[in-house]
Amino acid sequence: QVQLVESGGGLVHTGGSLRLSCAASGSIFSINSMYWYRQAPGKQRELVAVIISGGSTNYADSVKGRFTISRDNAQNTVYLQMNSLKPEDTALYYCNLNGYYGSSYSSFSSWGQGTQVTVSS
Repeated sequence: QVQLVESGGGLVHTGGSLRLSCAASGSIFSINSMYWYRQAPGKQRELVAVIISGGSTNYADSVKGRFTISRDNAQNTVYLQMNSLKPEDTALYYCNLNGYYGSSYSSFSSWGQGTQVTVSS
């Protein structure tokens, strides 16, 4: 299977920046889409950003202009650069990668373990 390891969360003040990383390992053939989600306490999980294999991106309205998603195909890694952070960005952030792995080109959809982002006012 495919395992994901997230890193980069932490505590920052309002206006600060963080960069999240999500690295995939395993017998990966290709990764088609890479997502970042977040879930705040008492709220539903929401989609933050997505990047597909061609490089097209899409963002939640709440983060447009502040967050940037990018990918390193050689390293099977997706990043989320978060600038101008606000207290309402506080949440547990998860990555989700979808693609194919193994000699049989089986499909996978794997989730990271989550990384906490806390923005203090």
